[in-house]
Amino acid sequence: MDDRDSNGKYIVKEHKFEHLGQNLLLHPYKAIYWIEQQILLLSDIHLGKAAHFRKSGIPIPDSIHTEDYERLLHLIAYYKPRRLIILGDLFHSSYNNSWETVRRFFTDNFDHSPELVLGNHDILDEHQYSFIRIHKKPLVISPFIFSHEPLGPDHQTTLYNLCGHIHPGVMLRAPAHQSLRAQCFYFGESAGILPAFGKFTGMSTTAFSKGRAGKIFLVASDEVIPL
Repeated sequence: MDDRDSNGKYIVKEHKFEHLGQNLLLHPYKAIYWIEQQILLLSDIHLGKAAHFRKSGIPIPDSIHTEDYERLLHLIAYYKPRRLIILGDLFHSSYNNSWETVRRFFTDNFDHSPELVLGNHDILDEHQYSFIRIHKKPLVISPFIFSHEPLGPDHQTTLYNLCGHIHPGVMLRAPAHQSLRAQCFYFGESAGILPAFGKFTGMSTTAFSKGRAGKIFLVASDEVIPL
């Protein structure tokens, strides 16, 4: 993956977003770097999904995850984060051989244990997560509380919720009946939702549109664009 032009300058540009007194870099690789805490945040990678489909007789090659690994490797090398926190759905389903690729990737390329806030797809036996620090409950690092699914009204907190699960996208319409669907970051009054990091994932545009209350940041191929 080549992220530089012929002069060595990065052509992929993050968008700096100041929120609650904190500086967040929204990266077009669908991750957030929290500058003050040196934390890299992402959600919904769904590695191993191709192998899961093959078990059901659908011939999806493992190479579909190659770009996910390349983008994550770039982000780790670029930011050199002190912590890597995944907001759920690291792996798509039950154990298959792709999990060993996941294990090797993180142990070979990251100096610290990655952290995983468990999502609904994170269903492996606990011993399989020996190289990962697991958070079974929402993780608090003020002023944020990290979860996989958006926290409901029954979860009493004054902290701002950052989460995934929804796979947010936005539908843009042009006057000539043209339309564009793209993934997005969404920041509402009490919660922000990260786009799905994994390439082999779906996208929900039903709840997100330009003009909706809150801030929407469209993810383009090489930049993040505020709408």
